[in-house]
Amino acid sequence: MSTSSFTLRYFNTAGLAETIRLLLTAANVDWTEEHPEWPAEKSNQPFGRLPVLIQKSDDGDADFVISESVTIERYLARTYGFLPADPRKAALQEQIRDRLTDIILAFYMQRVASDDKKNELVTKFEDLLKKQVEVSSQALRENGNNGHFFGGELTYVDIATYAFFKYLVVSVKDMQESVSELAKASLTPELHKLISVIEADPLLAAQVDKTEKLVSVLSA
Repeated sequence: MSTSSFTLRYFNTAGLAETIRLLLTAANVDWTEEHPEWPAEKSNQPFGRLPVLIQKSDDGDADFVISESVTIERYLARTYGFLPADPRKAALQEQIRDRLTDIILAFYMQRVASDDKKNELVTKFEDLLKKQVEVSSQALRENGNNGHFFGGELTYVDIATYAFFKYLVVSVKDMQESVSELAKASLTPELHKLISVIEADPLLAAQVDKTEKLVSVLSA
């Protein structure tokens, strides 16, 4: 049996790495985290950016190194069974995950926009978020509103969606409180259920408890 382990390199914040952390935790593998000095360590990364995942072989040597957050997520999701082998079923999860990236990009674009573009980009962000909530809530309802998008077990898109909303509601609050409040208000009963199920998962508890629980924020 393989005893390979992982090292995740990222900044000491949720950011683009929280889904990766949760996947590693849910997979119940041995992993640690490094916070490289930045920008001093920038040139030492494969593409000059973070996150980076290093997989070590049984003897402790680094034998696989990948960058790009969604690439890392999908590698872990496929390796540890959080994505189905059937390509069509996997695509249904991945399309929901890919839209989360579009929304995060829209968030950053409106945040740094010039005054003449601000309102247009804020509207774009809000429209993307609204549509995501609608599509996600419908998928959760169609699956019986059991806190999972597909079937009755934890999947990639469950974890990614939880990490996304925790980022928008909790992490973004100090950057742009209006966005945090909008995301909080947009959550439907179906998404509340998913959040509760994720935070109650015994495998995920240690990682979830490292920051403020989203359930606590939503009930405040």
